[in-house]
Amino acid sequence: MQSSRTFSGLTNLLFNRRCNLEEVPNSKRKRLRPGKISPRRLVPNHIQRPPYVKTRMAPGIASGHEVHDLKGIECMRASGRLAAQVLNYAGTLVKPGITTDEIDQAVHQMIIDNGAYPSPLGYGGFPKSVCTSVNECICHGIPDSCPLEDGDIINIDVTVYLNGYHGDTSATFFCGDVDEEASNLVKVTKECLDKAISICAPGVEFKKIGKTIHDHADKFRYGVVRQFVGHGVGRVFHADPVVLHFRNNGGGCMVLNQTFTIEPMLTIGSINPVMWDDNWTVITADGSLSAQFEHTILITEHGAEILTHCED
Repeated sequence: MQSSRTFSGLTNLLFNRRCNLEEVPNSKRKRLRPGKISPRRLVPNHIQRPPYVKTRMAPGIASGHEVHDLKGIECMRASGRLAAQVLNYAGTLVKPGITTDEIDQAVHQMIIDNGAYPSPLGYGGFPKSVCTSVNECICHGIPDSCPLEDGDIINIDVTVYLNGYHGDTSATFFCGDVDEEASNLVKVTKECLDKAISICAPGVEFKKIGKTIHDHADKFRYGVVRQFVGHGVGRVFHADPVVLHFRNNGGGCMVLNQTFTIEPMLTIGSINPVMWDDNWTVITADGSLSAQFEHTILITEHGAEILTHCED
């Protein structure tokens, strides 16, 4: 989720707007190229839709924290569980030759088969049911006709809307044989998420999340992307608080029964984002690799419960 409270009118201020399709310096890997986007997939009429699908409201962060009663907690567990299962399934599809559009098709079908709505579909005009961010794509990659290649890494970001509650999660997967540089980046990014979750509890300051992530990334000289943040999630897709992944002096503390995401994005090189002309796909300015992991968590008396943990 972009850290501004709305996308509208701010794109040119936050991003360089260009689409660099040249080869990555000192690498055999070519920069991403946009492929063909298939028609929007249909959702059966009986499946409950989030309000933004009908109103076409602009994306943004809603005021007010997501704090739940017992019924709300159970609904959040259900949506988180489904999101985790869908993400786990999507990861099994990653292999050389598959297109990100084919992954989107499989994700879409699994979500609607379980009576849920794919939250990204129609959110601020996003045309697909999942985000697929390959190699230097930091986030919000649109599934298309381009096939994955051996050695790629891909973040798959799944959010489901089930019984009026969103569950949001993502992970970065290996496609075929991935080199040590990419493997280490993915490993450390996952460690950043795990360490950040481990310090969460009632009364803990949100700024400690950013410090924990930034401190660990610094040990490996990885960059931490600043333009995108974690967020409250529950009855709305994106709500307060804004969760920064870098060192900051922000205020606010975690409260019991609150739900939000933590979703650090690390890069090997530049942390500066470049947005494609589709107004969604965000890549690193120098073409260096980026990785991301995300969980939705619930603040409990004993710390944090990961709602999007997949139990095999």
